[in-house]
Amino acid sequence: MNIKKDVLIAIIILLIIVPFGFYTKLYSGPEHEWVNNKAGGILYEIFWCLVFYILLPKSKPLKIVVWVFSITCLLEFTQFLNYEFLEIIRSNFIGQTLIGNSFSWSDFQYYFIGSLIGYFILKFCKKFSK
Repeated sequence: MNIKKDVLIAIIILLIIVPFGFYTKLYSGPEHEWVNNKAGGILYEIFWCLVFYILLPKSKPLKIVVWVFSITCLLEFTQFLNYEFLEIIRSNFIGQTLIGNSFSWSDFQYYFIGSLIGYFILKFCKKFSK
């Protein structure tokens, strides 16, 4: 198996941010509400940008970031929905982490920030693809 250098760098960054992302949900120190809800949103966007870059390394970073931002914004609106299958997903830690459990307009700014950071990370990774 021959992994390209840019994808390997993306995997390493992903392995670094995933524990931080989970930690934001468990953090109970000062400003814990911001860390739990907002900082996690930033890392959530970066996570998905990296995942899609790893899966689609030939895609342009901007295209990945726009799709990730759009889909996560749509997911935010699903938090208004109370369908049984969504409630089942939200009933555990991983489900809440992946699709959330409460709508907040302020989340969109953190999704944007995370997407912007994700864009620069993907551009950094892309430098190693040549």
